[in-house]
Amino acid sequence: MKKNLLLLLISLSFSCFAQEKTTTDEYFEISKNLTIFSEVYKNINLNFVDETNPGELMKIGIDAMLRSLDPYTNYIPESNIEDYRMMQSGQYGGIGSLIQQRDEYILITNPYENYPAQKAGLRAGDKIIKIDGNSVKGKSASEVSDLLKGAKDTEVTLKIERNNEENPLDISVTREIIKMPTVPFYDMVTEKIGYIKLTQFLGSSSSEVASAFKTLKDSNELEGLILDLRGNPGGLLGEAVNIVNLFVPQGTLVVKTKGRDRQNNLQYFARNKAMDTKIPLVILIDNGSASASEIVSGTLQDLDRAVVVGNQSFGKGLVQQTKNMEYNSIIKLTVAKYYTPSGRCIQKLDYSDRNISGKGKNISDSLVHTFKTTNGRPVTDGRGILPDVEVKNNSYSPLSAALMRENIIFDYATKYFYTHPSIVSAKEFKLSEEEYKEFVEFAGSQEFEYSTGSEQFLEKLKEIAESEQYFESSKEEYEALREKLSPNKQRDLLKFNSEIKELIESEIVGRYYYQRGQMELEISQDIFVSEATTTLLNKSTYNKILAPSK
Repeated sequence: MKKNLLLLLISLSFSCFAQEKTTTDEYFEISKNLTIFSEVYKNINLNFVDETNPGELMKIGIDAMLRSLDPYTNYIPESNIEDYRMMQSGQYGGIGSLIQQRDEYILITNPYENYPAQKAGLRAGDKIIKIDGNSVKGKSASEVSDLLKGAKDTEVTLKIERNNEENPLDISVTREIIKMPTVPFYDMVTEKIGYIKLTQFLGSSSSEVASAFKTLKDSNELEGLILDLRGNPGGLLGEAVNIVNLFVPQGTLVVKTKGRDRQNNLQYFARNKAMDTKIPLVILIDNGSASASEIVSGTLQDLDRAVVVGNQSFGKGLVQQTKNMEYNSIIKLTVAKYYTPSGRCIQKLDYSDRNISGKGKNISDSLVHTFKTTNGRPVTDGRGILPDVEVKNNSYSPLSAALMRENIIFDYATKYFYTHPSIVSAKEFKLSEEEYKEFVEFAGSQEFEYSTGSEQFLEKLKEIAESEQYFESSKEEYEALREKLSPNKQRDLLKFNSEIKELIESEIVGRYYYQRGQMELEISQDIFVSEATTTLLNKSTYNKILAPSK
């Protein structure tokens, strides 16, 4: 009876909506399909052979419907609202540490400096055995994460196993509000070139960038600035506008949005006085730079206010809004596309035209248009942001990837930490040749597998040769080549020692100087930062890139 009443109410609500909308022919299809949907839903819940969960069934239906639109239109039920709001605000109540699944347990991998986990003495490599007296064996990382989260000033007790301790330790941690800065690092990379890393666009991002820039400018003879947006997935459009505003005159058009509803046809201008309209700028981007990152990089490129260095960006030119709904739920939906000052929309995928796997296709070359920057330089739409200076992104060898994936570098860094009470500063730290030999021995004693691209290609060649009956006559040559191309740990640990050393050094530095120390070390080795620095130091090159097109 309760189920029948529920379905009757649902049917009536659909009918009321349909009657309201059928006052014009335009909404006849809506009315018709709501009625059909209501009937299908009612019949499933009343007549399906097995018991159904009406709420779960509806959630599945809604999610499937929204997935057919684009990946960014989502329904957030009341049960997930708090998680969603925490994600949007960038803060939560917890202990402040990254964790990782290792077999049946969870490890602390990276405590945040000056947050509860680090202040209580938790260290990278600690294995969590129990939380508040309850075993966490077999629990997933997300389940353990939920147990570690909680209200500010509440206490959680962890029983942990530590690398150099015979017996488990009990460590009590008092939770705090964890709010990671969106500018986790800024510094001078040379005497006159500053660097700011921005990871997201949240409510405090523009003020954090402004504060970092002011500190660099007030304390140094600043002659150039690198703003690093690599891996930045975006966030609040308003914060992107405010960050552009730091470097362009008040009143400058920053971005426009256009949607089906005229209310979403908006123009956003720089509303405040700029901090500096003259300082040379380089914006770093890669294929992880999306949305608000592309507004900042694309707009400063359009205005010839910055040189963009790196790789092609992600290509997300869509704007989302949230709408509150009944029963404390929310729908986040795409309402518009955004356009940089030159008039281009950088959206790369067309979700109305999908491939066989359901993924949106790249916008056709025939639909890509050329626009002009302020100085008349050509830029295109439909392809994300293309850098003015492209940097080849060196990929790690299969061996290095395996050493990271199998936690061999992580475990070596843990061992190193407990046998070395201190190290030199983050920038100065280098793994000695003797220490690298120790790592080679350590890695050689671990069981792990990896394969090379050459080996995989050779195996494919063998399959083709066998199908065409050429393999037997070339088997000897094949075996000789396979011997040379097959993975060899000792050989490859020496061959790729340079990149492996950098990975080890970063992991070790993080144990002593946490995230800031890692960033300090990594930018000193970063080819993107090096290219950006070279561009800024060579003023003729910088000016030539931005010069009017002839």
